[in-house]
Amino acid sequence: MIRCCRGQQGQALLELALALPILLLLIFGIIQFGIIFLDNQVINQAAREGVRVGAVGGSDAEILQTVERITASLDSARLQVLIDPADGERRRGDSLKVEVHYSVPILLPVIGELLPNPYPLTAVTVMRVE
Repeated sequence: MIRCCRGQQGQALLELALALPILLLLIFGIIQFGIIFLDNQVINQAAREGVRVGAVGGSDAEILQTVERITASLDSARLQVLIDPADGERRRGDSLKVEVHYSVPILLPVIGELLPNPYPLTAVTVMRVE
């Protein structure tokens, strides 16, 4: 009886050694996906609020300030904001477009081979100037 159980310990260790890397890759992949999804939500909200400020008469500086306030949790060096048309060219009834581009760094090397590193995110919002 004791002899039968000793062989089982080695088998369980081998199964753990084979399954653990796959399980860890799956867990870290889920975490990385969550980071990308959160950053995407943040830049979408920043684009929405920025274009709203511009649509009600705000200047380009106010739009940029709003976007920077919303994206304070992100790395500002990886953030790019495009406003079209510029401040002096906007007229009532025209469309105002705010684009927010952000590059999310991929932290896990294996996932970095599957996805572009850094992973590009873009949020575009268009609203009519009031």
